[in-house]
Amino acid sequence: MPRESTSRANVNSPARGCLYLVATPIGNLEDITLRALRILREADQIACEDTRHTRKLLEHYDIHKPLVSYHEHNEMTRAAELLISLEQGAKIALVTDAGMPVVS
Repeated sequence: MPRESTSRANVNSPARGCLYLVATPIGNLEDITLRALRILREADQIACEDTRHTRKLLEHYDIHKPLVSYHEHNEMTRAAELLISLEQGAKIALVTDAGMPVVS
């Protein structure tokens, strides 16, 4: 498809958000990638296992974003809420306490 047609199609389509899986340091807070920091800064909200743990990481890098807990005990209800936000165009970063979401 020509580039021009693609850009027009995107303008007319409804806004869609983006879910980013962001790897976090396993030990030292400074073992985070520049890309991960950029995504955390640009996200509209951050879904995390433990908001207290993630807040320490964010404060270390002076990042101030809304945090929402997302773990095995609230996964079903919270997933529905996150999907609504994504459908409305939100950028959501998903992090775990250490490592890569879905893997760790």
